[in-house]
Amino acid sequence: MRADRLVATLLMMQAKGRVTAREVAAEFETSVATVRRDFEALSAAGIPVYPQVGRGGGWQLLGGARTDLTGLTSAEARALFLLVGPAASVAPEVKSALRKLVRALPETFRTDAEAAAEAVVIDPARWGRPRRAEQPLVKALQDAVVQRRKVRLSYRGWDRDPDESLCDPWGMVEKDGVWYLLGGVDGTPRTYRIERIVESAITNEPADRPENFDLTEAWNAVVRDVTEQRERASATVVTSIAIVPFLRHQFGESAVIETGNDSERVTVRISAPSEIMLARGLAGWGADIEVLEPAAVRAELIRIGAALLERNAPEKRGLL
Repeated sequence: MRADRLVATLLMMQAKGRVTAREVAAEFETSVATVRRDFEALSAAGIPVYPQVGRGGGWQLLGGARTDLTGLTSAEARALFLLVGPAASVAPEVKSALRKLVRALPETFRTDAEAAAEAVVIDPARWGRPRRAEQPLVKALQDAVVQRRKVRLSYRGWDRDPDESLCDPWGMVEKDGVWYLLGGVDGTPRTYRIERIVESAITNEPADRPENFDLTEAWNAVVRDVTEQRERASATVVTSIAIVPFLRHQFGESAVIETGNDSERVTVRISAPSEIMLARGLAGWGADIEVLEPAAVRAELIRIGAALLERNAPEKRGLL
């Protein structure tokens, strides 16, 4: 796993002083290109690694060889644990390794390092169409989580004007390119989609955090609630097997193949928050999809089709 390799690469550099990408690739049985990407990731995270070209060159840590992690600054240690920490949510062995690494740090750095390792969870599963929007607040909010400082937020929901709140930030989650902040307002759990945060300001007020808080467990609870809301309505459709990848791109994991009618046609069950939203999502597929059930979705599709014809018929637009 990449997190294991990043930490092991750093320790190898500290032990040897200077290493080549080929040496690291041979040690960890991976490609030279992969090792170079690892070096770049460490550097981008703020770890002081840099290349030296020419004969006898390679990659090394600024300041020369070290035999443990005590040479890292507080900011560098926090950057390292923020980089590799998310893997611990899916690999228990990484969590164990991180605990051992924390003990190798100077005592004054340990609190921040532990907080950074637990600050972020990566959830690879998709809810729907992927997003890759710029989210400049991510870094600042990660700092607030690690430093345990309250954050004053102005948040705009999809259906309402922005409202103000003073949030205790508990952790961050990245799900298919979209970032979320989990926290509490007066002790009540809240989940913020970061791209909808209009303004944020880190305060000097210490944040409250539930005892024995586990970010992975908290996020799993959010996912269960959201999934329940997203799957309140469902429809069974018949379509071409070639259309299924596009339905999954549109509806995410809510599009599930149930049966194959023949080599070309399949039955797919699709879920959404409401039957109206299902119909609107399926309307664009026209004759490529046949809705078997429920009748309410078929009726809504008929209504949408009639409305489109009424609004856009050539005689209505003076084209005949």
